[in-house]
Amino acid sequence: MYHKAYGIIETLAPLHIGASAGEETGNLNLIFRDQFTQTGIIPGSSIRGRFRADMRSHNRDLANDCYGHEAQTGNPNSTTEALIKFEYASLVWFPVFCPGQPIVWVSSPLLLKRYKQIASIQAEIPKPYTAHPGLQARPIPETNQKVLFFNLGFLSIEHEVDLSAWIPPGTDLSVNQLVVVHDKDISMLHDMGLYRQSRVKLLDDMKKVDTKIGAFFNVEALPVGSILAFPIALKQKGWHPFGEYSSNTPYSRELYFGGLESIGFGRCNVTLAGEAFN
Repeated sequence: MYHKAYGIIETLAPLHIGASAGEETGNLNLIFRDQFTQTGIIPGSSIRGRFRADMRSHNRDLANDCYGHEAQTGNPNSTTEALIKFEYASLVWFPVFCPGQPIVWVSSPLLLKRYKQIASIQAEIPKPYTAHPGLQARPIPETNQKVLFFNLGFLSIEHEVDLSAWIPPGTDLSVNQLVVVHDKDISMLHDMGLYRQSRVKLLDDMKKVDTKIGAFFNVEALPVGSILAFPIALKQKGWHPFGEYSSNTPYSRELYFGGLESIGFGRCNVTLAGEAFN
């Protein structure tokens, strides 16, 4: 029997987990995506690796017990089963520029369905095109229906319900900036809101592009303010990777995920919660 817990990741810097330089056609280094919603994810192996590295720095034996012993060359029996199981992290809320807001956080029924299962949310999954009653949006004079304008079009708000149950712990989202869109719309809004950066390789002795190796490439990343959730299964209670646990405050720590940390990518705030910590 496993004890259930879950983690919430809030990006504090752009987050790139996916292809590295030159692996994608056209030198566009894409992030990993969910196959159905086409939105960004963090593989469970990346999450486990970050927790393992963090614990290994001060207690290697405990890290091997919690996360499994790594394979060793020439020793086929070196691996062990981990006491802590991680699944992939999927988006819960994703920030998108919206003139007049200036930012709204969007989600979709499919994304919220997984979060509902992970965090045992009791509220019903909101219908598409739902917002909190306090959302500031431009009304249409003839119908008084609220409309949000984006770079590539507009979206009409058809339902208003209290979305406060869908704010993950450890985050400071404003319920008045949350919007649930249709599953068919989320991938377009996601791609519209991704962080993208072009990079080049310069010559060692001057600020000039090194054209000999063709070192121009682009990278995409989840933007600052993205909220993701991942489930955790524990074979036994007592796992406290962030030090002493207190139920009075969020059990959180800043961790780095993904690549390009040396140029400002990957910093996240991670909050752990759930039955296993009660």
